[in-house]
Amino acid sequence: MKLKKLEMNKQNKNLVNLIKDLCLIPGLSGYEDDVRKFIKKKLNGLGLRNTTDRLGNLCSTIKGNSKLPSVMLFAHMDQLGFVIKKIEDNGLLRVERLGGVPEKTLPSSSIIVKNIDGKYYEGVIGNKSHHATLPEEKYVVPKYRELIIDCGFSSKQEAQRNGILIGAPITFKPSIKEMNNNTLAGTSLDDRAGCAVILELAKEIKKIKNSPDVHLVFSVQEEFNLRGVIPMAKKLSPDIAIQLDIMLASDTPEMQQEGDIALGEGPCMSLYSFHGRGTLNGLIPHPSLVNLISSVAKKNKINLQRSASNGLLTDISYIQHLNEGMACINLGFPIRYSHSPNEVCDIRDLAMLKKLLFFSIKNINNKFKLLRD
Repeated sequence: MKLKKLEMNKQNKNLVNLIKDLCLIPGLSGYEDDVRKFIKKKLNGLGLRNTTDRLGNLCSTIKGNSKLPSVMLFAHMDQLGFVIKKIEDNGLLRVERLGGVPEKTLPSSSIIVKNIDGKYYEGVIGNKSHHATLPEEKYVVPKYRELIIDCGFSSKQEAQRNGILIGAPITFKPSIKEMNNNTLAGTSLDDRAGCAVILELAKEIKKIKNSPDVHLVFSVQEEFNLRGVIPMAKKLSPDIAIQLDIMLASDTPEMQQEGDIALGEGPCMSLYSFHGRGTLNGLIPHPSLVNLISSVAKKNKINLQRSASNGLLTDISYIQHLNEGMACINLGFPIRYSHSPNEVCDIRDLAMLKKLLFFSIKNINNKFKLLRD
């Protein structure tokens, strides 16, 4: 069921503009400060008090009926990238990757490096000149350790004089563009688009009468170790945790065997996720939340796509075990070309995800129960 062309009303325009603004802010894992400052300013503009913990997680609580199950709704601010591990004598940079950076997308990609004073320098990831590439090299993906980054420095000393030091953060050069049929393409849609949905949803949650306490959390270091949100989750100790993140679209030829999710066909609910590549962790969502989300989607005529995936892991997998256990579920939006410099999503899916969340939170009422028996 393909969604209709999105009517660009004020709310939808706000969502698009917010995603654009967020995607243009560099924020490597552990270096999310500029992203947090932007979101904090937006929360302040909505009159929502907020706090930041020592790791950098940002939280704003919308108080409701404390007798209802409390909700933590969260999305991560950080993005993947690199850190400098060596500066060659000729000024070229060697890096260590931070997060699941796909090596086949790297050669010739544009990047930015942040120096010690917060200034950004542009650069490119080197790619062996075509005219010198041997036939047997044409179809080989170079390992990231073999790659160099060229920022135009002529020597190690010049790079250091410009504040480029070991450990400096590097991300893909931020970009975002609108394409045909309501699609957006850009860097860090994972998960700045999720952050944008929460910010826009905050305006609506304030209007719900007799809602539960809702903690809006913008988390850190998800791409690094999947555990950055844990201190905030411990502090808040919610009954319910809902994470917003990407779901892998399977509507391109190379992904057709991976699932049944397509851009423009609505928000997604994960029924099963498991990493399975050296990490024995994942999430099987709480049945009460699955039933809630499913019934809300049906009642409000929201096409809800279902995901079951191997190889995908988020930090909600770790917080489900905190305290006495939290009822957890992953919701999200389809994305193509994940972790690449140009991820692609559909704004209609995000608009419907916001609607799904609004009605789901509204339906956490006196009749809603989290009992397993």
